[in-house]
Amino acid sequence: MAVRTFTMPKSLDESLASQQPPNLHVDQSFPHNVDATYSRSEREPLASHGPKRRPGITYAAEDKLPKLPIPELEDTCRKYQAVLAPLQNRREQEDTAAAVHEFLKTDGPELQARLKKYATGKTSYIEQFWYDSYLNFDNSVVLNLNPFFLLEDDPTPARNNQVTRAASLVISSLSFVRAVRQEELPPDMLKGTPLCMYQYSRLFSTARIPTENGCQIAQDSGSRHVVVLCKGQFYWFDVLDDNSDIIMTEKDLALNLQVIVDDAEQTPIQEAAKGALGVLSTENRKVWAGLRDVLTRDESSNNAECLSIVDSALFVLCLDYTEPRTGAELCGNMLCGTSEVVKGVQIGTCTNRWYDKMQIIVCKNGSAGINFEHTGVDGHTVLRMASDVYTDTILRFAKSINGQAPSLWTSTSPDPSKRDPESFGNVSTTPHKLEWDMVPELSTALRFAETRLADLIQQNEFEILEFAGYGKNFITSMGFSPDAFVQMAFQAAYYGLYGRVENTYEPAMTKVFLHGRTEAIRAATVESTEFVKTFWADHEAQRKVDALKKATQKHTALTKECAKALGQDRHLYALYCVWQRAVDEEGAEAASSNGCSSPVDGSASDTGVTSQRGGSISPSPPRSPAKKSVNNTTSASASSRTPLQQMPSLFSDPGYDRINTTIISTSNCGNPALRHFGFGPSSADGFGIGYIIKDDSISVCISSKHRQTRRFVDSLEAYFVEIKRLLRSVKKGQGTGRSRVRESEGEKKVGKGRVIKSEGQAKGEHQAPVEEEEDEGLGGYGFFDAGMLLQALKASQEEKERPSDKVVGNARRAIGKKLRLSEY
Repeated sequence: MAVRTFTMPKSLDESLASQQPPNLHVDQSFPHNVDATYSRSEREPLASHGPKRRPGITYAAEDKLPKLPIPELEDTCRKYQAVLAPLQNRREQEDTAAAVHEFLKTDGPELQARLKKYATGKTSYIEQFWYDSYLNFDNSVVLNLNPFFLLEDDPTPARNNQVTRAASLVISSLSFVRAVRQEELPPDMLKGTPLCMYQYSRLFSTARIPTENGCQIAQDSGSRHVVVLCKGQFYWFDVLDDNSDIIMTEKDLALNLQVIVDDAEQTPIQEAAKGALGVLSTENRKVWAGLRDVLTRDESSNNAECLSIVDSALFVLCLDYTEPRTGAELCGNMLCGTSEVVKGVQIGTCTNRWYDKMQIIVCKNGSAGINFEHTGVDGHTVLRMASDVYTDTILRFAKSINGQAPSLWTSTSPDPSKRDPESFGNVSTTPHKLEWDMVPELSTALRFAETRLADLIQQNEFEILEFAGYGKNFITSMGFSPDAFVQMAFQAAYYGLYGRVENTYEPAMTKVFLHGRTEAIRAATVESTEFVKTFWADHEAQRKVDALKKATQKHTALTKECAKALGQDRHLYALYCVWQRAVDEEGAEAASSNGCSSPVDGSASDTGVTSQRGGSISPSPPRSPAKKSVNNTTSASASSRTPLQQMPSLFSDPGYDRINTTIISTSNCGNPALRHFGFGPSSADGFGIGYIIKDDSISVCISSKHRQTRRFVDSLEAYFVEIKRLLRSVKKGQGTGRSRVRESEGEKKVGKGRVIKSEGQAKGEHQAPVEEEEDEGLGGYGFFDAGMLLQALKASQEEKERPSDKVVGNARRAIGKKLRLSEY
């Protein structure tokens, strides 16, 4: 009996040379071990893969894109010291300077030469190391790697119910899939420059497959079906033909989804939860690898075939039975699901997920979002998909009113309702339910996985800010970069709560380069530190605004450098990986006792252009062993060390641990199609902050492991209000440039009647008023005592400085129980 399996595509170079489609094979039985499915070259992570090339516009510019540059070693070391400066005391700075000096004299030049040699002939010097950092991550991907997008509600009220909204989103997503496969998707552009489109070939029909030796990414480039999860139960049906044309109308799709919802209702939710195998995808990756072996070892079981159907699907559609009441609950539901235990059984939406693939999640009331596996794609790529899907839903509605309304796509699928059914080929559009064989070992593992997941969910909290006071338009009118302006808000709000500056991460997109991903912007700078101290002190408005201007200008300069791939983080990480490979090759025993080939605690999200991030880790080496002082290491190593066996001084410097321990992990990723986006905190004592800067509002989603998250949001909101007051007072002193009618309105105290607020202000969640009171405090501390607070902080610091498948003959067995459509 034939089972659809899926294989890795060939490398980009091989594909370009041969101009042949990727090899696809058919296996008569699903293997017990994933390693047996792929050759060694096929098991290489995504770094060696490239999209199948056909004439089209999507990848037309790929061959002209420059490779990611390898920065000069001296420049990287200088920047490394600069980003650490605001985070270290004087002695720590001296130790780091000594470590860098030794590194430049000893190991650094050799590692740089090795890196350049390694990069010869590769698409990117960092790519393989980057994928390794994701794929060797052993902990649960939930809250650690996968980010989420929360879409705005459908502007057409009739679509804001679950089945109708889900059908609409699926149809638009399939149009996007078709555009990518036909290479008709216009390339992303940045100021007229085309960006790398490679990630779009990894967006659909991919799966993160756990093994004993790390995860692998597998893809079925000919996938035609979707998987639907409802109350933890799995269903599937075909939606595309062999030409990637859509074979179902939106009405047909809605009918299928309604049938699935009704069928899922037949099983009591507590009973269904006992077989909700999606929970296993939240487990530790090595545990999950072992459980996949359990699923596939019995040849008489359906489990291997069911698993293949899920892994090879285009994407997973999750139909939740709940209706989250608040924005924060919605965000939590999209990121990790809800946890609700009734009579000892978990019935929350956390059981209705499959985290190894892209998931489109639709709640009972039509609220929708996307949770995506982050290894092969960054937030900027998924943002384009989400934006186009949302836009298409609007345009399709417009077309139903006016047939001349424009389309987002270069070409569209033939109308399925007008096609000869024979032209669809061997497809199955009737939904089938996957029926897993729940052997005792799986039932026990599912219970343990669920309790660990529930713990993980309970350990995190989420708060949102939907600030309606102003947005991009006001910020730019004041002469600031919107992203830099908001980044300084995070710095000021954190300092106002904790009285210190912490390591802050923001990703800058590097897709102007071939296979570019991101570079790390370190937002805590000497200038930002000076600003927050000035802001919280008893200084005049002009001085505070001047300090803000310097801090934002510095942040903008850093962002531009990082967008050119000239930051320090990725280069240093690549050098570290080269050193580790050299140690492994030499078989040295002197390597760090806890060394491993990828980071253990990276940040939980990434994305791009001033900075956009949707969930990636910040690669970092393992914790370096403690050392007494850099000077001692220097004197001892000069005579006794075997080259490259002892960890280089820069990587054993405590400063390198500091820069790779992110406390404030941020990312700016969004447009009007999104209401929120976010991710989990990157460290136990950190915050995860996803934000969207719209024309007249700012949306922020903050997560943490139960730190002062609510107060952080309140402090941030009050800062936005106060900084606007300061900017206006300074502007007024210089001549506002406002229309005279607005000036007179602002100056007069009109007492007749009540100021009318917009509907959004009346019912929005934590929305600041457009016109604020001038004596508004900041995070509970009025500005009358800001100077006292600063003096207390100074005194505290003086006392104690901080320490340092294709189908066989186009035939495939219909897997699962066929659902009846007759009554519909």
